[in-house]
Amino acid sequence: VQLVESGGGLVQPGGSLRLSCAASGFTFSSYAMSWYRQAPGKEREWVAIISSNGGSTNYADSMKGRFTISRDNAKNTVYLQINSLKPEDTAVYYCNAYAAWGSFEYDYWGQGTQVTVSS
Repeated sequence: VQLVESGGGLVQPGGSLRLSCAASGFTFSSYAMSWYRQAPGKEREWVAIISSNGGSTNYADSMKGRFTISRDNAKNTVYLQINSLKPEDTAVYYCNAYAAWGSFEYDYWGQGTQVTVSS
């Protein structure tokens, strides 16, 4: 199982980024996918989630409006579009795959991609 994030980098305030997370080794279309982030010195926080078929999304209240999660099940990839970036968006962004069938839970994490917002 692999989740590989990409698309991070250094961006100026007000800019945009599109993060990608490429999945392999499991049935991607059966998993809900989420993005989390962890800023320096802070705990990891949940950003957004998208259902397995992409029909439903939800966002942390503080992320609504500037963040958009989407997925392409044909490409086994989930995306996070971030607009109007702010310095406080600086963090390592992680993708997560989750599924539960009966008493079994499956929970996978990527290694993260660094996003730095600075002028």
